[in-house]
Amino acid sequence: MPSPSVFHEVLCAVFQVRDHLPGEPPVLSVLLWQRAFDPQAGSWSLPGGSLQADEDLRSSALRQLAEKVDLRQVAHLEQLSVFSEPDRVPGPRVIASSYLGMVPSDSQPNLPPDTRWHPVSMLPEISFDHRQIVERARRRLAAKLSYTNIAFALAPAEFSMSALSDIYCAALGYPVDSTNLLRILSRRGVITATGTVGRTGPSGGRPPALYRFADKQLRITDEFATLRPPL
Repeated sequence: MPSPSVFHEVLCAVFQVRDHLPGEPPVLSVLLWQRAFDPQAGSWSLPGGSLQADEDLRSSALRQLAEKVDLRQVAHLEQLSVFSEPDRVPGPRVIASSYLGMVPSDSQPNLPPDTRWHPVSMLPEISFDHRQIVERARRRLAAKLSYTNIAFALAPAEFSMSALSDIYCAALGYPVDSTNLLRILSRRGVITATGTVGRTGPSGGRPPALYRFADKQLRITDEFATLRPPL
């Protein structure tokens, strides 16, 4: 007996640390687009679509981001996981290969009207198993912040340590002390001082020293390291 058709799609969970409420710290947000047609019209989906016969998975992920949400540059993109539950979407069976992507906090991509950044902690009604994919992507990001330099993909080219600790805090979900973060990342050779200073804050004071990431490619910095929440 011939087997039924199985389709293959590629989905992208793209994160950015963004301001959400005035006066509040920035939050980790994920890029979603609103479905106009059934199934589940009106719900929000991760950008993605069908894998074409002449492309590999990464090429498909980049194409989907460009075509669906007009996002043409990501600082980092890596394969996340495969979601293959037989009933994950209605109708014919669809297997999803998912990707984790990141955009620097100072990037302002020109998004279509049906596309929006949503705080990961306040997701709207989300399609199918896409919430599960977002959660898997966030856990991957949090884990890699401990033992790699992956934060380069969320940070601007130059930053103060307080701004970088805000990015770590948003991605990890708990406070990160900027002094300890500077000590750890400097010891591992992850960041370097630029020799310049930034603008003073609203309350004045000494201008903050600025730093940059030593590399713009993912690398392991301490394979046994773990960033833990404060006690």
